[in-house]
Amino acid sequence: MAGGFLSRRAALAAAVGCSFLLALGPATPAARAVELKVMSTVALTPTLEELTPKYESSSGNKLTIVYSTIAELRKRIEAGETADVMILSRPALEDLQTKGQVAQGSIANVASSYVAIGIRAGAPKPDISTAEKLKAALLATKSISYADPAKGGASGVYFAKVIDRLGIADQMKSKTVLVPGAQAGELVAKGEVEMGVAQASEIAAVPGAQVVGPLPGDLNSTIVFAVGIGAASKDPAAAKSLIELLTGPTGTAVLKSKGMDPA
Repeated sequence: MAGGFLSRRAALAAAVGCSFLLALGPATPAARAVELKVMSTVALTPTLEELTPKYESSSGNKLTIVYSTIAELRKRIEAGETADVMILSRPALEDLQTKGQVAQGSIANVASSYVAIGIRAGAPKPDISTAEKLKAALLATKSISYADPAKGGASGVYFAKVIDRLGIADQMKSKTVLVPGAQAGELVAKGEVEMGVAQASEIAAVPGAQVVGPLPGDLNSTIVFAVGIGAASKDPAAAKSLIELLTGPTGTAVLKSKGMDPA
């Protein structure tokens, strides 16, 4: 009798234990956290700084982001460096895709931005509505800053051509402060220069700086930024989830708030 009683108790305990495990649901392995490397143009810095904590908290993944100019990043990628996610200009990504460094069919447009003139918030806006008025405003300013063309910053390379086209390159040299990347807006906000030239998104993202507007007429330059998955990515699914956040409703709202035109 005692043995039968103990057997019944053991069976009952086992049944209770099984019921408890079933209530918890099937045992599944925890999702593996992934560390994604992102190589991005500095133009997307404000957007990614806001989206990174959103992505990391929702996915459990970790982002390591390398920012630089498009020309510098492209040079590094062509030399063999890679990343899970690459954010550059559309033409640069397409070229890297043909070279096998960006996964085929993974490129998606993110947003566009234009080369803009920026000044300190609250300062009178100069009239840059025509090429002649832009020329006059540039000659009248005491100091100006833009990305060093020698370092490959897209806006700096372009603006150097603009002032050359306007015939004022020599007059501008003595009052020009060249910066390595997107720091022109910061110098404007601090009052260290009167005028800055950069992507509109870079200027708009700096507290204390304001965008005057794009360059006039055919001097205007718009760049389309795109995103792609590195061909050597070890976790393309995680990379795709970041791209979906960037190009989806959440990313679109952040892009707009940073002065960019979402794709």
